[in-house]
Amino acid sequence: MKQWFSKQTLIGLLAWCLAATAWASSCDNITAEEALKAEDMRYAAQTSNDFDALEKMFSPDLIYVHSSAIVDGKKSYIDSMRTGTVIYKTMRKSEVVVRTAGCLAILTGNGNYDVQVNGKDMNVQLRFHSIWQKKDGVMQYLSDRKSTRLNSSHIPLSRMPSS
Repeated sequence: MKQWFSKQTLIGLLAWCLAATAWASSCDNITAEEALKAEDMRYAAQTSNDFDALEKMFSPDLIYVHSSAIVDGKKSYIDSMRTGTVIYKTMRKSEVVVRTAGCLAILTGNGNYDVQVNGKDMNVQLRFHSIWQKKDGVMQYLSDRKSTRLNSSHIPLSRMPSS
């Protein structure tokens, strides 16, 4: 229980900090459709190694927490792909729920990724949170948190409480 609380507290603090940053600057309302389109564009850029697109869409403050608990910022995350340490072959998402709050959108869903890490092919199935911000009319990828990998005992997202 203590470990769960610590993770949840960290995620909550991260979300609060990102929200404070978003509201401190010029902020535009974001729609669920815009967030889903941005996420699709990110998946396409990652699987095609379009590093120019990734540089533009990733926030300078990006925090990316992998399912392995490794944490990357913008530079280290893009560098891991640019050097071939991590190669995203296919990225699929399902059961995506989008929640918006002003200029922020939080996407929660299941991911199914075929990746190569350090030369080893892997299929990774997990849950994710992706956070997007719309600022000055531009969509920016702020944060991503991957869960531990999915197995048959996980509760479907369709059973998530709704507000």
